[in-house]
Amino acid sequence: MTQRRSFIRAAGAAFLGAAAVSRTGAASLPESASESSAATLPPPLPPNGRPFQPLVTLNGWSLPWRMKNGVKEFHLVAEPVLREIAPGMTARLWGYNGSSPGPTIEAVEGDRIRIFVTNRLPEPTTVHWHGVLLPSGMDGVAGLTQPPIEVGKTYMYEFVLQRPGTHMYHPHADEMVQMAMGMMGLFIIHPRDVRQHRVDRDFGFLLNAYDIEPGSATPRVSTMLDFNLWTWNSRAFPGIDPLVARTGDRVRIRVGNLTMTNHPIHMHGPHFEVTGTDGGWVPRSARWPEVTTDIAVGQMRALEFNAIAGDWALHCHKSHHTMNAMGHGLPNMMGVDTQGVAEKISQLIPGYMAMGDKGMHDMAQMAMPLPENTLPMMTGEGPFGPVGMGGMFSVVKVRDNQKSGDYRDPGPYQHPAGTLANEYTAELPEPARQNPPAPAASGAAQVRKPGEGASHGHHH
Repeated sequence: MTQRRSFIRAAGAAFLGAAAVSRTGAASLPESASESSAATLPPPLPPNGRPFQPLVTLNGWSLPWRMKNGVKEFHLVAEPVLREIAPGMTARLWGYNGSSPGPTIEAVEGDRIRIFVTNRLPEPTTVHWHGVLLPSGMDGVAGLTQPPIEVGKTYMYEFVLQRPGTHMYHPHADEMVQMAMGMMGLFIIHPRDVRQHRVDRDFGFLLNAYDIEPGSATPRVSTMLDFNLWTWNSRAFPGIDPLVARTGDRVRIRVGNLTMTNHPIHMHGPHFEVTGTDGGWVPRSARWPEVTTDIAVGQMRALEFNAIAGDWALHCHKSHHTMNAMGHGLPNMMGVDTQGVAEKISQLIPGYMAMGDKGMHDMAQMAMPLPENTLPMMTGEGPFGPVGMGGMFSVVKVRDNQKSGDYRDPGPYQHPAGTLANEYTAELPEPARQNPPAPAASGAAQVRKPGEGASHGHHH
């Protein structure tokens, strides 16, 4: 108890306002690294401090640090950024250090860390370290635990990492606007003992969503539910990179949800276990095999599985979350003959195409004219044709010969002989059907015996 009180006193005293930082001088701040690429950047190995296996941030990167008198120092810069959602669409967002989400912060249980936060937004902000155990004065809630970081100012957060886990960071000032604009990032605390929770490949990403009007680039921040872009790390399929592994690898995928709704994340192929939450690691005795786990708003989940060779879809199982640039007022045209109307409208609007009258598969095959800076609803090409997906969708690509540390896309999976579904061309027998009951005579009462068809409700 004495040790814990000493920690809280020491770490709580380390909170400095803008004035204290300015007296120290800008030259004493760690470099504010910046990265605007939307590619998955392989993480650098830890240059100093305790060793750990670094996280691979899907379509993201890890923030470098420096050691100063035994303290790991990081520098976050909150600022407007340009983010490519997928090829053909760029959004004007807010983020950190040139990207949205911001770079992943990685450190080790027991580390004392110092994070400088510089505000280059047009309004005040803070940073809340979601799920991290720390003194109240470091919790980052504007007005409650600290003054807001005013425009152009730099604040410093300092605390000791109490336990390993999967966490995130985001503002707690004008939260609705700033999070809707893309301000968030992963915060990973690795265990002190590198043998604990060891895996061969460790991936992470955040679930976020935007409402960007077709043809525009800035999100509408007051949207509550009707988002039209569902993204992982501010990327939509086919812009989301694959998660690459080697057959037999123990793979972990860490997922955090900062959207306005829950997401049942489903993985094809290998069964996984939920091994961690933002509250800590799940004891082995409490885990069970699963293929879908629901991640509620504000939650983190760590999933682990043994990799099996193949191309395995990984996606949100809410079907409208695997679509892009959706219009919520579209009518259902299935079964409606629109040919005559479409011909007349196309004379007035060149390039007009009617919505599918037999379903939406043709939308994945046809290149419809789109407003500038807008993504098709259903897109992506696979080795056998259009994938017809968008939004929260990617592929776990597992290969027998993928080298350790190699996260490059290995291309399409080569299915072993006899393991690929194919067309059946032999003659099919006529299907056996139950004879329908003869129609009842006019005016006669029709009585059904139990099991002879459905009768719902009571008729009087």
